[in-house]
Formats: sequence, structure tokens, C-alpha cells
Amino acid sequence: MHILRRPGWHIGENQATPETVFVNRRRVLAGMGLGLGAGAAGGLAGNLAFPVRAMAAGEDPSAGLYPVPRNEAYQLDRELTPEDVNRRYNNFYEFGSHKEIYNAAQSLKIRPWEISIGGEVEKEMTVAIDDLLKAMPLEERLYRHRCVEAWSMTVPWSGFAMKALVDYARPTSAARYIWFETFLDKEMASGQAQFWYPWPYLEGMTMAEASNDLAFLVTGAYGKPLAPQFGAPLRLALPWKYGFKSIKSIRKITFMRERPVSFWEQLAPTEYGFWANVNPEVVHPRWSQATERVLHTGERVPTLLYNGYGEQVAGLYAEVGKTEKIFY
Repeated sequence: MHILRRPGWHIGENQATPETVFVNRRRVLAGMGLGLGAGAAGGLAGNLAFPVRAMAAGEDPSAGLYPVPRNEAYQLDRELTPEDVNRRYNNFYEFGSHKEIYNAAQSLKIRPWEISIGGEVEKEMTVAIDDLLKAMPLEERLYRHRCVEAWSMTVPWSGFAMKALVDYARPTSAARYIWFETFLDKEMASGQAQFWYPWPYLEGMTMAEASNDLAFLVTGAYGKPLAPQFGAPLRLALPWKYGFKSIKSIRKITFMRERPVSFWEQLAPTEYGFWANVNPEVVHPRWSQATERVLHTGERVPTLLYNGYGEQVAGLYAEVGKTEKIFY
């Protein structure tokens, strides 16, 4: 007899949050006396028909691609976060350090948008985002997201596996790390006028991490293209790491021999290190990581090692963990 063993982070679709809760996010949070938390995504109610918003002419040429098929291999252990919670409360420092930057982020110009791919690759290239979308196998995945600020959410991302991009880029055997860089445009993004930040935003990962099944490049959410405040038109999702590793609005991807130093690592390496794997036992210098606040309910729940994805990623760090501190 075949026995189906579900991973620890699995959730049944009947546990998904209804969309009506999504839309009434402000009233829900206000009624709890919580104010608004920090966030950047949300989820589909598994058994509900999801109304796809009509896209204005010229708004996003990729709108016709969504919704994309859901990959049922990626499930959750809790209900999904309301879309409106995440659409209206985001971290996106390019547009300001406060959380409600969604209005300011609408100035993000998502077309034309090109991504340069270079470094240790067989041939450097520049590809338009719409051409990249045509070349990639798009799917939807339900992912957990854990911020280093000790809040969490669950997200129905659309996009493609990072390893598909690796295959597309054809890196050489010398490549050991991947470096991501976002845009630099102070006129478009007022937050980049803040000279004390080392713009542009930079992040990195190992080739082994990029080849893991969970590593995901995001192009949409909630059955439609990414909203600007989510990091349109292309962002990263690494659900076993703290959220600052999931860089938004990617413009440049470089395959490298040496390990890069990321944006937040330059500013505060003891708080925001290269690895940034979720671990409830590693205390942030300014707060505990033992629990997290669920963004749309305010409930405090225990934080799980690797954000609950240990079965899939712990093996990545068996060797490096012997010589390095792999959480901060």
C-alpha cells in the first residue's frame, strides 16, 4: 500500500483564508488594535474562485499569462495571508523606510525592463523581461515568508524555479555564487536619495542554494503580475531565509567566483549576514527570533528552523556549518 507522507509545512486548502478577509485587512487589524505590520505578499483561498483584476490597456503586457497553474507540491502549514494586507504594507527601501510605501512604489516603471546576465557564464546577455517570461515554465507556489523583524506571512507566488534561470544563463564551472542587483534611479525612487544606504540593493546566494528546488524567481502574485510594491517585475523568493534576502526588482544577475557582500550586510553584518537562514535559537542583537507575529491575525506562533523547510534545505549547510555561522 502506498502511503503519502506530507512534509511538515503542508496545509489543506480548506484552511486557506477567505478572500473577503483579504480585502478587509485594515478593519481586521484595526479591530485587533494592532496597526499595520510589515509585509509584501499574500494568498489565494484554495477552494474559492479568484477574481482576476482587469488590467488597463498598457498596464502590464504580461497580464494575459496569469493565473498560472499551481504546483501542488508546495503547500503550507497555516492559512494564507490576505492580499490586501500585503498590497498595502511593504518593505521597499528604494521608496522609503516606512512600511506604507505602496503609493510611492507606483512610480516604479516596469517597462521597458531588461535583465543583464553576466560574469562566469558561457555568454553574457541582456534579456527583456517579457522575453524571459516566454522562455520560463511559469507556475504558482504557496510559500511561507519570515521577516527578520519577527513577523510572517504566507504567499501564493507565481514565477519559475531559480534553477531554470541557471540553466538558461549557462554558467561556467567557475561560478560559485550568484549576485543580484536592483535598479538605481533616484528620480524614480526617492528612497535612493538617502545617501547613507549603499545603493543599489544587492543580494547573493550560492550556486547550491540556487539549484535547490525551493529557490524561486517571482513574476506574479494572487493570479496576476506583481504589483510594483511587491518588487515588480522580477524578485527572488527564498522561503527558508529571512525576507531581506528576497531582493526585489532585479535588473542584473552576475555569476561569481567570490562571495559578494550584500546591501544589509554592508550596513550591519552582525544583524544581517550573508546566510540569513531562519533559526529561532539565534537571537537577533535587538530581539528574540523564537516567535513570530502572523501578519494578518497578530497571533504569536513559534518560529521553525529554516522556516519549516528543513527537510528540503538543511543538507545545503552540512559542510559549511562546520566552519561558518550560517544563520547571521
